[in-house]
Amino acid sequence: MMKKLVLILFVGLLGLSATAQDTAAKIEFKSETVDYGEIAKGSDGIRVFEFTNTGNAPLIISDVKSSCGCTIPKKPEDPIMPGKTGEIQVKYDTNRVGPIRKAITVTSNADTPTKILKIKGEVKAATNGTK
Repeated sequence: MMKKLVLILFVGLLGLSATAQDTAAKIEFKSETVDYGEIAKGSDGIRVFEFTNTGNAPLIISDVKSSCGCTIPKKPEDPIMPGKTGEIQVKYDTNRVGPIRKAITVTSNADTPTKILKIKGEVKAATNGTK
């Protein structure tokens, strides 16, 4: 009788630990690339990556880094609860004329802990005179 009780408890604990592993945050971005298109020098360089926590645990974004100093990302400070949305703001320095090809690395407690987001486009020099 004692062996059966221990076996039942052991199997119950295994089942409990298996379901605990299924509890995880998941980050799903609306789009993993933001295309600025052609923008004028000195124009608004702020864009947003929208995401949803599709998991069943709070999502905590611990770090957001850019591939260069010309792009400044801003992460959410509070945890994103399951089913809720959040955003990562990116500000590109539009005083730099030329193509935009940058990567933003997002680190979180999601089931995929590192995501690479991209921004692209081109900053055009302001034209003087007529259209």
